[in-house]
Amino acid sequence: MATKHDLILEHIESLPVGERISVRSIAKNLSVSEGTAYRAIKDAENIGLVSTIQRVGTIRIERKLKKNIERLTFGEVVRIIEGDVLGGTAGLDKDLNRFVIGAMTEEAMQRYITPGSLLIVGNRTGAQRLALKDGAAVLITGGFDTDPEIAELADELELPVLRTTYDSFTVATMINRALSDQLIKKDIMQVSDIYMPLEKTQYLQAGEPISSYQTLSEKTGHSRFPVVNKNMRVMGIVTAKDILGKADNQLLDRVMTREPIVVKTNMSVASVSHRMIWDGLEMMPVVEDDLTLLGMVSRQDVMKAMQLVQRQPQMSNTISDQIVGEIVMVDADREGNPLEHPYFKFEVSPQMVNSVGTISFGVLSELLANVAQRSLMIDQRRNTIIEQMNLHYLRLIQLESEIEIHTKILEFGRRSAKLDLEVYIDNVIVAKALVVCQVMERS
Repeated sequence: MATKHDLILEHIESLPVGERISVRSIAKNLSVSEGTAYRAIKDAENIGLVSTIQRVGTIRIERKLKKNIERLTFGEVVRIIEGDVLGGTAGLDKDLNRFVIGAMTEEAMQRYITPGSLLIVGNRTGAQRLALKDGAAVLITGGFDTDPEIAELADELELPVLRTTYDSFTVATMINRALSDQLIKKDIMQVSDIYMPLEKTQYLQAGEPISSYQTLSEKTGHSRFPVVNKNMRVMGIVTAKDILGKADNQLLDRVMTREPIVVKTNMSVASVSHRMIWDGLEMMPVVEDDLTLLGMVSRQDVMKAMQLVQRQPQMSNTISDQIVGEIVMVDADREGNPLEHPYFKFEVSPQMVNSVGTISFGVLSELLANVAQRSLMIDQRRNTIIEQMNLHYLRLIQLESEIEIHTKILEFGRRSAKLDLEVYIDNVIVAKALVVCQVMERS
């Protein structure tokens, strides 16, 4: 049964971002004591649900994404393998750089054990001792315990000895997956990677006159600036349109656009690109949770970053990469003559089907999205972001079916494109989709 504390956290999480929260209002609305409400709000702040802002109060904020794991520690390994620690707790924050499966003699394994590595082994005391003395941690599989002597040595050397009930192959797969996930996360570009820091950002104070805007605009050649208060919190945005026809001595806080769209450093560049294209924004302030200005990100920087990401190979494959990696473009007939309208082929493999042996709806969606983007790149030489897809699955597409995907560009504009996609098996249409894309600007 959920406690009052849990119910308060659930209530806070259900509130819209930007909603103000107070101990008194929580206590009154949920019929709990103010002490209980206070403790729950503090916990909500610790887990990133709310933030307390000076002279504003406590507000509901977006929960931050987990930070990219720049390193894999032995403590993180314990969590991944659902294990426990038998000794060497002081070394849990040390980095894992490789792992070795101890399915060999001690003499043979000695050449593979290096400081910072992890030996995966069963209940072999000699191998465990050898690993610790050579600077490696130990992971005992099969749920076996270890000798007190090994646990004492681990404590002395501050090298963890871990235990899991899984077998060696399973834990090796789990650790490999964690290392692969690290590489994928590092590939996802965030605002923090590209934004212009505060020292290079041009901004104005809310109490300044319009003449200050004109001076800064002439100096920089820009027409859009964030407006901050004396505490450096973003109050608005001022543009050339805002000051049109206004007196030079009028204050900026009277003419600026209040509550502007802002971004946080932990947001992905893809999500910011989507917003900029959709709303036609040239610049967005980058802020902390309390709206303190950290810098700015420009539309040009975002477009360059997105195009760079799409050109660069990833360090590790995602599920999406595995799906689209099987797509083959057919641009010539059997005699080698070029086709006027190239099409795409794909064979449905066992990993791509659902429990009844037909292609997963998600896999089919991913295929069509990728084909739409590739078609626009071939035909228009433009990168795009999928905005909307209306997919009709007309007939079942079974395991080992070879499908053909034909595309037709219905409309292509400065900001968006619309495509018609048809999926065939043996010249019979089995699926059809209408795809709308956002078109990225050339940088």
